[in-house]
Amino acid sequence: MKTTRRLLIRLTALLFLTAMTTHAQQPPPRRPQGPPPLPEGVRALRDIEYVPGGGNAQSLDLYLPKSDRPVPLIIWIHSGAFRAGDKAQCPAMAFTRRGYAAASLNYRLSGQAIFPAAIEDCKAAVRWLRAHAREYNLDADHFGAWGSSAGGHLVALLGASGDVKQLEGNGGNLEFSSRVQAVCDWFGPTDFVQMEAHALTPGRPFDHDAADSPESLFIGGAIQDNKDKARAANPITYVTLGAPPFLIMHGDQDPLVPHHQSELLEAALKKAGVEVTFRTVEGAGHGFGGPEIFRMVEAFFDKHLKKSVAP
Repeated sequence: MKTTRRLLIRLTALLFLTAMTTHAQQPPPRRPQGPPPLPEGVRALRDIEYVPGGGNAQSLDLYLPKSDRPVPLIIWIHSGAFRAGDKAQCPAMAFTRRGYAAASLNYRLSGQAIFPAAIEDCKAAVRWLRAHAREYNLDADHFGAWGSSAGGHLVALLGASGDVKQLEGNGGNLEFSSRVQAVCDWFGPTDFVQMEAHALTPGRPFDHDAADSPESLFIGGAIQDNKDKARAANPITYVTLGAPPFLIMHGDQDPLVPHHQSELLEAALKKAGVEVTFRTVEGAGHGFGGPEIFRMVEAFFDKHLKKSVAP
């Protein structure tokens, strides 16, 4: 357990250092970080195209523990302000020590294609993983999704929208469901229209409403001039009683994604009758870690992805 948490903390520290840099207005060029070492006994399959011909942008890495029965899966979706980041750093990989498989996704960034491309990719990846569950010894009925910042937004949207047809795209395996059974959202944005009004320091480090903000680039136009697009990208728009359980975690001193964004999501989930746990990390900015945080993540996924799996 201590080894697992040390690995998680190391991975998360690297991840959030990258996230802080990529949220700046003009991030300096960075060389991609290589993947961390594999836990013992885990097999890695890298750069699998979940959309044929999609290249690196539509590929995933899969981490498989040894098991004589199907194992639940945790899908990691990376951060990077919708315009940067990579699947190489995967905190969920450490959960292979706890009997999970892990997948880490790339998706088309805002410089490659605007919304709904990224969520269509995430859904295509889930369908691909479900279509190949028997081949890779995955429990297709127990898929969880976990992401931070931009990845937090995408996992929340993935969880809330289920099989919403207008977000499915044409990435193949459409006969399979894109639903997940549990969502862990770390400080993801939700309602882009309200971000600047509730920013910890309005206008800094950037103006969310500006045409070149990460959120505006993601939907293809300035937020306040494209409220319909912002609504279509908002996970809250799709929340129903059929949504999976959520664990939301957010620092109350986050300078990039206002804490209010997670408050809105929690309220919508509660109103719909969805099981949700919201943890405010006091004093934390855009990123956090530590044993208590990871115990909550472990307990959440164990409860919802292992509850019907025989010991």
